[in-house]
Formats: sequence, C-alpha cells, structure tokens
Amino acid sequence: MSHMGYRCLMAVDRDQVLRSAAALLTRRATATMDEVARAAGLSRATLHRHFAGRDALVRALESLGIAECEAALDAARLDDGPAADAVRRLVREIEPAAGLLAFLYTENQLFEGEEQNEGWARIDARMAAVFRRGQENGEFRIDLTPAWLTEALYGLLGACAWAVTEGRVARNDFTHMIVELLLGGALRRE
Repeated sequence: MSHMGYRCLMAVDRDQVLRSAAALLTRRATATMDEVARAAGLSRATLHRHFAGRDALVRALESLGIAECEAALDAARLDDGPAADAVRRLVREIEPAAGLLAFLYTENQLFEGEEQNEGWARIDARMAAVFRRGQENGEFRIDLTPAWLTEALYGLLGACAWAVTEGRVARNDFTHMIVELLLGGALRRE
C-alpha cells in the first residue's frame, strides 16, 4: 500500500472513531477515555495513538462540530427567501450535528481564552446575519439582538438534542419544536 493510501485509511478510521466518540459523549458527557475506546471498538492504546487524551479528543470533536455547522449553514442557503424560512432550513440541516453541539456547548475550555477556535466566530456571524436580515426586512422583533437570537438558537438546539436523546421529544418534531419556540418569540407583533 502506498504511503498516501495508508494515510487515507488512517483518516477514515480517525473519522469513524470521532463519530463513535461523539455519539457516546452526546449521550454521556462524562464518559471516560476507556469507555470511548470501547464504544469505538478500539483498545485504549489505539485510541491514545489517535488522541493523546480527553482534551485532544474534545478539540478534534470541536473541529468536526465546526465543519458540520459550516456545511449545514451552506446547505441552508441563508440568503434565500424570507429569513424565517432560512432559520427553519438551518435548524433542519443542523439537526444531525445537534447532539455533538450540545456536548461541545458544555465543554467550557473550548470557549475560554486565546485558544478559542475562530470557526465559532465565523458560524456566529453567519447566524447573526440571518437574524439581522429578518429584523431589517420587518420579519423579526428589533428589541432582541442578533447575537442574543444566535445564542438562543444554540441553547434550543442543545436542549432539544438532549430531549430527543432522553425520549421527551420525538426526533421528527426537532425542527418544529425549535423553530416554533424561537420564531414565536422572535416574530414582530403587530
């Protein structure tokens, strides 16, 4: 096998490990590295070769979460049509990553100090822009800042992801529950 082929195989394995780690940690945020290794079908030593420790794993999950958010933002076509429809598309597109986002949201070290990944700032700016557009075109209330509406959306995504995991909200209701609560509170009253 060529060196390139070997690296490609390693990347696929690493991605699979990340996805199984994300699935476990979104259900149990306190899972140990041993439990993550078991869930991924790996030995602790193999997991350690990919990720030196929990912090390295969380940083890799952060990069995955940012990539998934950016892909969802692209797929949602935030500049097309009414802002409310754009928000609805965004929630629908981001749903598969919502559990991972809920986990990342609780990892305080990701959001403190100079180490913060600038990917979050890019995502925040794109989300805030759709709320600002909705305010400018008269769809959304202007007394709630775009930054706050963005934070509220993150909070609702996380809360609904946990509620789905716990069986309190049906997976099929994810988008409806979030969009109706967020926009029901954000739409301008006549």
